Amino acid sequence: MPVYRDEAVVLRTHKLGEADRILTLLTRRHGKVRAVAKGVRRTGSKFGARLEPFMVADLQLYEGRSLDVVTQAESIGSYGAEITQDYGSYTAANAMVEAADKLTEDEGSLQQYLLLVGALRSLSRLEHGASLTLDSYLLRALALAGWAPSFEDCARCGKTGEHTAVVVQLGGVVCDDCAPPGTPRIARSTVALLGALLAGDWAFAEAAGEGDRNQASGIVAAYTQWHLERGLRSLPHVDRETAAP
Repeated sequence: MPVYRDEAVVLRTHKLGEADRILTLLTRRHGKVRAVAKGVRRTGSKFGARLEPFMVADLQLYEGRSLDVVTQAESIGSYGAEITQDYGSYTAANAMVEAADKLTEDEGSLQQYLLLVGALRSLSRLEHGASLTLDSYLLRALALAGWAPSFEDCARCGKTGEHTAVVVQLGGVVCDDCAPPGTPRIARSTVALLGALLAGDWAFAEAAGEGDRNQASGIVAAYTQWHLERGLRSLPHVDRETAAP
């Protein structure tokens, strides 16, 4: 059977039998892969700890009929241990890997892989607030999937201006002429924060106030749910901290 190597993020795992585990992986070059890791639940397993959720590893696999099989695993990023020690990071990471699972197909995307690895690395190092990191990741992952929101020009007609009406179904902020009756308005500072999260402007994002962060998180959650239809099951459990780390 063909053997191949690739880097991968472990998205989720399921028990199989008494000692094995089924892994859902987002790989660098082979897209999303489902594979069996045999014997990893045994105490003496050589690479069981390297194949937990949020871990990044260099894997050797061989192709099976329905599931590939992991034969070697070398750790690249041991992010899981650090992430699970912080509740906010842990809940954010769960939402991230669930989003990555839903946004990527079998053919995968190098950009989605690199974005997820970078976000998990940032969480493990507590570089930014976990909630801000999650919101930035979701906006950028949705943009890579073809659903880039607009937080500057009107998402419907392209009119420039300082728009404060938000319609997630239309793709972001809209002008007064395009806004349906009763459209909620948000502060310009919240619109600016959303733009900073999409662009990765961390200096601006971390200077935002509690009210703007909370409002932005609600919009990101609504935008994510709209495009993923059923949304993310783990998102309501995210610990939305209000202070920078």
